[in-house]
Amino acid sequence: MRRDGHIHTPFCPHGTKDSTKLYIEKAIKSGFTDISFTEHAPLPANFTDPTPDQDSGMSMTQLSSYIDEITHLKNVYQKDIRIRLGLEVDYIEGFEKETTHFLNDMGPVLDDAILSVHFLQVNDQYFCADFSKEIFTELAVACGSVEAAYQLYYDTLEKSIYANLGQFKPNRIGHPTLIHKFQKAHGEKINDDKQIRHILQLMKKNGFELDVNGAGYSKPECLEAYPPLPYIEFAKSLGIPLVFGSDAHSVNGLHKHYDKIYTYLS
Repeated sequence: MRRDGHIHTPFCPHGTKDSTKLYIEKAIKSGFTDISFTEHAPLPANFTDPTPDQDSGMSMTQLSSYIDEITHLKNVYQKDIRIRLGLEVDYIEGFEKETTHFLNDMGPVLDDAILSVHFLQVNDQYFCADFSKEIFTELAVACGSVEAAYQLYYDTLEKSIYANLGQFKPNRIGHPTLIHKFQKAHGEKINDDKQIRHILQLMKKNGFELDVNGAGYSKPECLEAYPPLPYIEFAKSLGIPLVFGSDAHSVNGLHKHYDKIYTYLS
């Protein structure tokens, strides 16, 4: 079975307008039998998105249209491919209650979901850690060092694993080394082996799947999977369920780098 469990759509405010049908047609043509559309969920209404265009997630008004479209396409293509209606949900420290309410409302209609960390809290300020190398630099300065920014990311990931987000909490952790995105830009060699292994062990202990995310290969200042291949192997040795995700924000990005990863999945 070929599965891509992390795909965005034209409903993504920072993605492309490539139609959802085009994604599906390409998946079928590429021999994939199972795909999940996991659009960025709306952020809590009382959380201020720190990105310049405040475009990290769908608006609540878009959400019903997204659900209707994917539900319709599931029926249209049901004989050709399995399509899962999903969301990529942000874990935001301090907004657990709001996230739980959202999941309680939306959980019953979803087939799949990913829990990801993009936003890191330093004192009373939030940073979108993967937005740009400039924002990452601001984050590192606020934390006191690049190494401290990495540690904050893994600490926040750990909190996401333990957070009580209700019965519909996503059971897959998204791109758990996303903090590596600008590693070639900041140029510091951070040894986070211990933290990555710790996170994977916590995922195993708490019954999570791993988003084996190929998108980092396409980022010129990363050039590796999230997590890197040795840790995919380690996760596999622990018995963590592995789900490939291209994290595509365009049809061109769909299934990208699957060829580098698929041997680790079987």
